[in-house]
Amino acid sequence: MRIRALVLAASGAVALSALAVPSASAATAGPAVTFSQLKVNSGKNIVVGTTSMVTVSATYTVTKPASLNASSFQTGPVLYRGATLGLNSDDLLGGDEPGTCTVSSSTVLKCTAKIQFRPKGSDEDGDLRSSEAGTWKLGALAVNNAGGMTWQGNQGTTHLQRRATLTTDASPEPVKKGRTITVTGKLARANWDTNKYAGYSTQPVKLQFKKKGATTWSTLKTIKSSTTGALKTTVTASTDGYFRYVFAGTTTTSPVNSAADFVDVQ
Repeated sequence: MRIRALVLAASGAVALSALAVPSASAATAGPAVTFSQLKVNSGKNIVVGTTSMVTVSATYTVTKPASLNASSFQTGPVLYRGATLGLNSDDLLGGDEPGTCTVSSSTVLKCTAKIQFRPKGSDEDGDLRSSEAGTWKLGALAVNNAGGMTWQGNQGTTHLQRRATLTTDASPEPVKKGRTITVTGKLARANWDTNKYAGYSTQPVKLQFKKKGATTWSTLKTIKSSTTGALKTTVTASTDGYFRYVFAGTTTTSPVNSAADFVDVQ
């Protein structure tokens, strides 16, 4: 995965791009700040499809010495994987722009930022790969006018997930009471390497039913998707109502409910 990092040039301009960053030993001392209360995407999982960039918001607090001018450094949240956060992290992802901070007190800044997630097919900077779906740690960095960086990890975790799709088709329609209804469908998820959706195999999926006029769904059974993501099972027709498949999701893949399919039982 390409590394995106905040790099503050001596002129004070912030450049964010896919680049090879220097080793940690080459970095100068960063500003004396600490981070807390970091929350990315309001604590929800980050779900990315095949072609569109996804932008999420982050909020965090910066604590600094009263003598340190807030305009002398800039900050931003990052996602990383590995034991520690730093320039040598195996995987590191941050936003295109630094965070925006407001002064809460002489020692506290309240900050917000945006982080962009680009699947391979989103644009020329797309850099997500399917193997990178899963759990990421949260951290933040600060960069001063001399290019010095301060890193702080272990600010929580988030799940970066491949978007799932799910279909349901119940037939025949209409059907006589007591006859067999066959319910087919397919579970698929975004492949960030091919920019397409591909079947998600051997995953547990619930078949649910809602009687016509009712407001709640009941689970009839749980089946597993095939090696191609296909779903197929049968039930006995009893009353008019709706069928749908429901997938609870995994660490790497988002949960999803299919659209409901109505069957008229005569």
